[in-house]
Amino acid sequence: MQGKIIKGIAGFYYVDVVESGIYECKAKGIFRKEKMKPLVGDNVKIEVLDPSAMTGNLVQILPRVNQLIRPAAANVDQALVIFAVRQPEPNFGLLDRFLIAMEQQDIPVIICFNKKDLGNQEELQKICDIYEGCGYCVLTVSAEKEEGIEQIREILEGKTTVVAGPSGVGKSSITNLLQEEVNMETGEISKKLKRGKHTTRHSQLLTVGAHTYLMDTPGFSSLFVEGMEKEELRMYFPEIRRYEGECRFQGCVHVNEPDCRVKAAVEEGIISSERYESYVSLYEELKEKEKRRY
Repeated sequence: MQGKIIKGIAGFYYVDVVESGIYECKAKGIFRKEKMKPLVGDNVKIEVLDPSAMTGNLVQILPRVNQLIRPAAANVDQALVIFAVRQPEPNFGLLDRFLIAMEQQDIPVIICFNKKDLGNQEELQKICDIYEGCGYCVLTVSAEKEEGIEQIREILEGKTTVVAGPSGVGKSSITNLLQEEVNMETGEISKKLKRGKHTTRHSQLLTVGAHTYLMDTPGFSSLFVEGMEKEELRMYFPEIRRYEGECRFQGCVHVNEPDCRVKAAVEEGIISSERYESYVSLYEELKEKEKRRY
């Protein structure tokens, strides 16, 4: 039988088998021997031990499409990053860092601005133009008024999506609205393990439909761009990457060089000045880190 791990806790793995339900499984010793740890999001094969108690053994981890370190997860199709239009004001520097982290792992991102009822049309349009101009899908919704939730649901369908965003932006409200039609079996898991109060520390997938899962992540307030040289940064800004090879100098980093096609695109209004400033600021940060290393 084949399914997906939606939660792992204290050596037990909860495997969602579409149309059958959730099985509580133990991992076979072979995984320890091969130093392979099952992850939330893994597609696995299980053998059923007791059909009525829904228990089984995890016998095989199927090949992974990708693997995230933080949160520890496998086979993530996309990320949904949620910010608020107001209350709190959006931190675009933080959003850009998140986008870079996902670009590094080749994971598509949907940007969702909640509380659109608190912003005016002009500022909403400006935000959308900036990020749509980079090639990202941008949604504006209101969890409070339940506007735009169906649009999110359509984008999530049939995929495993990591949900992220700072505190206070309405992430939980949106997640709850998306889950309205599905009764999460958290209670059932808690009863089985009598450790419900500890479960929030662990990554888990929330089921929002057949083959449709959300992975909730803790609120983030800071994100460091890791494992990257300053010269690589330009490759993780899609709108800058487009001009690769069009500048006068090969390997142009688009900061101080003359005859730079990227700087020209900023002046022409093709690349947003806000995003370019964010790029330069991150470039300088990586440059400083490099100095401290040597």
